[in-house]
This record gives sequence, structure tokens and C-alpha cells, in this order.
Amino acid sequence: MRHQSQIKRREFLKQAGMLGTVAILPSCKTNKPFASGRLRTAHIGVGGMGGADLKSISSHNLVDVVALCDVDSKNLAAAKALHPNAEIFSDYRVMLKNMNKRIDAVIVSTPDHTHAPASMMAMEMDKAVYCQKPLTHHVSEARAMRKLASEKNLVTQMGIQVQSFYDYKLATELIQAGVIGKVSRVRAWSPKNWGYDGAIPVGSDPVPSHLDWNLWLGTATERPYIEGTYHPGNWRRLVDYGCGTLGDMGVHIFDTPYNALALDVPRTIINDCRDPNGFGFPEHNEVIYEFPGTVYTTDNLEWIWSDGNGVPEKHPDLELPNGDKLHDQGAMFIGETGRLFLPHFMKTPSLIVDGKYKDIDLSILKDKASIGKSTGDYEAESNKHYHQFVDACLGTDTVTAPFSYAARLTETILLGVIAGRFPNQKLHWNADTARFSEATANEFLNGNYRNF
Repeated sequence: MRHQSQIKRREFLKQAGMLGTVAILPSCKTNKPFASGRLRTAHIGVGGMGGADLKSISSHNLVDVVALCDVDSKNLAAAKALHPNAEIFSDYRVMLKNMNKRIDAVIVSTPDHTHAPASMMAMEMDKAVYCQKPLTHHVSEARAMRKLASEKNLVTQMGIQVQSFYDYKLATELIQAGVIGKVSRVRAWSPKNWGYDGAIPVGSDPVPSHLDWNLWLGTATERPYIEGTYHPGNWRRLVDYGCGTLGDMGVHIFDTPYNALALDVPRTIINDCRDPNGFGFPEHNEVIYEFPGTVYTTDNLEWIWSDGNGVPEKHPDLELPNGDKLHDQGAMFIGETGRLFLPHFMKTPSLIVDGKYKDIDLSILKDKASIGKSTGDYEAESNKHYHQFVDACLGTDTVTAPFSYAARLTETILLGVIAGRFPNQKLHWNADTARFSEATANEFLNGNYRNF
């Protein structure tokens, strides 16, 4: 029977043990191979990006796919055809309960609003978790996932596969080697439009026979199904399910500068965008963050993100030598002695000094061997991140995007999303208390979980 009651998300986390003290139990965190020497995986969400995740995880020769779960029977049938020995489910809760002793690791590839509920349940059962980006839909969830993963010492990884690409690792090493001195500003951008400025749709359509709409909604507020509005492709635009362009492309493009500069969460955030409509994200955002300084930055770091059609606007920070055209997505580091341009993606970073390109001296790198070599092959490069997770579970590697890192990056992203609720108002964030100085903004740190 489906329950219609609403409960506060923080209350749900407490009831599930997500914010409480949890005993540390053995799991694949032990860094010792399993008795079989193989990793048994269960996959929640196997259509779209979930299908890509399934392909990459299962390409590791020590992985056995034992369970598949999706609310869309078409997606499930396609995945089952590739993995005929796997058991299939429509409800991840049933899968985790029934398959508990036959699962070592869980891959979560669902819309953003389901990331935390599914991942937290898996971690409570002492499973390693690979979760797609952004890690969570709400700041409170990110903190809860980080806490539980740490307390249980689990192997975890967020799905930011480009982090393992040669060009991104090279840019990180260059910045940390001081190729442009201390960095004072970062500009990052994407012209994608995962927003919705139109009228809020009304009415309803029959739910397709292949879709379990209640399970797709999960903990989100119940609403009628409307064809083409939510599933399969448009949920990123909508505040109840996604995190907009910032939560999609922002995570990828933020990752390298964020990691390279050893940043924590920002002090202040301001978003220049349209007034909120309570349904869709703005189609254009310019978010300005101020971060406390680190060893790789000046005393304060300014970070400017822009998204939507036509971005970024022309600015001296973004001018390229020889009149070259700026790549449609990317990041620019502005330092004391020059700039480093990192296009997104699979393009080598460019060093710009005094308005001219300058050859990069790789001898300054401290750890050249760890970068590897560029293959120019997306699939081969992408698989590194997935295989790193598998190998970490089997005790032969360590992950580079564990939830201890991913939660901080996601929190930063989500603070910019929340700022979109208060256009052109500077919000002040206290990392210690996990609260805004502006009380009205705190209500968006978590939401309501529906019993379903």
C-alpha cells in the first residue's frame, strides 16, 4: 500500500540511522580481496547514463553483475539481455533486501533525487557504493552520506569519470606545481540549458505500461504524470528531481579546479538569475562564489560560473591568443603569472602568459608518472574511473573521488543552486554549522521525503 504522508527529510535521515552513530562493520572496505577474488555488483538505474555505467563497470574482468533494477521495464529488459544471469527488480529496496548476501557493491545511476535514499540504504547494509554525480539532491544528504561512508569506512566513488582523464590530471599537476603562481580567480562555463522558464504544465497523461510512476517519484512529492515532462530526459530541468546545468555539467567542470586548488566549501554565494518559479531551474545562471584561500590560491578566491545559451560573455580573462575561439565549455584559471585554459573535455590545457601561448615545461611536475598518457579514446579513458572503484573494492587500488571529497564538491554546487532561489542576494555560508546566515535560505538545505 502506498502512503501519502510527508515527513521532513531530516527526520527520515534520523529514522534511517543516517545522521546517528553507526557501528563500524566489516565490508569491502577492508582492502582485502573477497573469497572469490571477484566483485558482485547490483545496479540501480540501467537506462541512459545507468546503461553507460553498467557497461563500464561490467567491462572489468573481475566483476559479476548479479542484480539489475529500474522502474522502466524497457530499460530493464535491455540490460537483462546483456546480463542474462542477473536477477531483475523494479524497486531498489526489494532488491537490496532480497540480494543482500549476494551483493558486494551497488551502483546508483538514477535521477538526482533518488541518489541519497538508494545509496544510504546500500551503505547501511555495508555495501560499497558508486553513485553518479551530483552526489545528492540536498546539502543535508551530502553531509549524511559523507558521515556514514566515513563511519563505516566504505569504498565509495562519485561518477565524475573525466577526473581520471589525462588532460584533467595534467591540469591539476600543473596548477599545484605553480605554473601560473597562486590563483586568484576561476571562470567556468557551459552553454547547456537544463532549466525551464516556461509555464508550469497542468493536466495529466496515462502512465505508460512500462513505467512504474510511483517508484520513479520515490521520495519526491506525488504529482501526475505528464508525457515528455519528467521521464526519461527532462527531470534535470526541474527542482524536485534534478540540480539544473550547475548540478550536471558544473560538477564535471568544477572538479579539476576544485581539486587542484584544494578547496573546501565557499563563504559566500550569489546567483544572478530570474526569479524562482518553484518548478524549473532558471535557464541562465551566473553564480559567484568566494572561497577562503588555500596554499594554491591568494587569500581569497573568486569563482564565477555561467550557464545557458550564449555563455560565456566576452571578458579579458577569457581572451585567447591569435583570436582563437573559446571552447564552448571549460574553465580558466587566472593566476599571478598567467592563465591556464582547460577546455571540457579531452583537450590539453593551454598556458597563456602576457597574451601569448607558452610551451608547458613538464619537468616542473612532481608526479609526472601518475598522469599517464592521453589515449584520445573516451571509452578507454572513462573506464579508468570505474575500474579504479572496482580495484579499490578488491584491495588493489584507491579511489580519487570518495564521498569524503564528492560531498564537499556537491555541497558547493548545491549552494549555488540554492542561491538561485534568492536572485542577486549574497548568501553567507557557515561550514561549521552547515547553515546560512540568511534564515530563509536554510529551508532549502533539505526537503520532504514521501513514504512510497
